[in-house]
Amino acid sequence: MNARTLACSALAAAAAIGCGAAASPAPDRRVAPPGPTVAVESVTVSTPVDLPAQVYVERDAVVHARSQGTVNWIGADIGQPVRAGQTLARLESVDEEIALDRAVNARDLSAGAAARQRELAGRGMVTRADSEQVESQFRQSQLAVRQARRDLELTRVTAPFAGVVSARYARAGRLAAPGDSLFRVTALAPLLAAVQVPETEARSLRAGSVAEVVASSITASARVQRVAPVVDAASGTRQVIVEVRPVRGIMPGATVSVRLGGASRRTLALPKDAVSNDGLAMVWSGGRATARPVTLGGDLGGGRVEVLAGLAAGEQVIRSRP
Repeated sequence: MNARTLACSALAAAAAIGCGAAASPAPDRRVAPPGPTVAVESVTVSTPVDLPAQVYVERDAVVHARSQGTVNWIGADIGQPVRAGQTLARLESVDEEIALDRAVNARDLSAGAAARQRELAGRGMVTRADSEQVESQFRQSQLAVRQARRDLELTRVTAPFAGVVSARYARAGRLAAPGDSLFRVTALAPLLAAVQVPETEARSLRAGSVAEVVASSITASARVQRVAPVVDAASGTRQVIVEVRPVRGIMPGATVSVRLGGASRRTLALPKDAVSNDGLAMVWSGGRATARPVTLGGDLGGGRVEVLAGLAAGEQVIRSRP
């Protein structure tokens, strides 16, 4: 039933009662509205703060070459999940392998010399200075082995943590120098977003406070993880970090809106079906219905909508649909 139909019904009812009154007055009988009515309510609502943000993760790193050499092998590509320590690529390592073999051989010889020196020292056949020199040479050979192993290890390009390969810059056969970017590894969780919240709104926020993250048509629940203990003097805001529940479509780097907190205020509420599609409400007052234009606001939940203008608290409105 639209506003025009309701108005006609109300006028017909009022006319019929009026004609009856001329024949036999009935001052105690009241005119009934042509349909069910509902009162305009005054309610308290909380309007959340809506702030722009970008989703990020703490673990997001570019993997650099730590040694010089030609890229011999690539073991990961964009979009591939990787484990912490997994080999992503290998650089040419022939020189490092030879250096390690040489260091191991020198250490073995030094170990044998040190063992003989200790035996002779036990018999008092060598001086203390000679023993210390041999022992020093042995320790140096051990360090040389560790260094050679480290140099060989640096020819392996590994994932610093578990995640997914979000970029690959390495090319097989290309010479890489220390510091060259070869891969980018990004963890997929936890998803975080940082917003600068006005001081007055941030006062009510605590770790664990409920929030919401919206990206286009996707909505995800979130919770406040941290609230800065100080106010930025330049902007009058406090930084708030929220953790986003992972959902399909929201990923690191996505631009989102974070809704959280909110100041309490009084407003008017009315069921959605009490307002016609053309924005009119049939107000029942004094035994008659009057079509009145109404300005509506946001959805308040439970089938109710906010009334911004056109009605007052307590007024009776005929519902468009029973």
